Amino acid sequence: MHLQRWLGPWPADDKDGNLKADIALYSHTDPMRTIRQLAAAIRVPEGAIVRYVLAKWASEGASGLLELGPTMTRRLHAVCTAAEMSGDDEARLAAYHKLRQMLSWLNYPLDNPEVYE
Repeated sequence: MHLQRWLGPWPADDKDGNLKADIALYSHTDPMRTIRQLAAAIRVPEGAIVRYVLAKWASEGASGLLELGPTMTRRLHAVCTAAEMSGDDEARLAAYHKLRQMLSWLNYPLDNPEVYE
């Protein structure tokens, strides 16, 4: 596999524009430098490190779903879907506030572990 740099272009209204901008941003770095150094330091083949990094990154969405759970994931997504269906900036702002409250509730035990004592 050839790791190639990609800097675009992409249309301003591209639905994947944020990802493409990130791809272009990271095209300026050489990931193999880190891979080579890590592989040498822990005495593991470079290809094994690359496979690990790709597999871990590719499965992050599934890991996030497992951690958050399907019910909460759907609840959070429903807030965004309803706001987008309205097509109204006021509804989007209200959705932001609702999501912020929901996430604050989820985060509360992380900041206050004593609630489980």
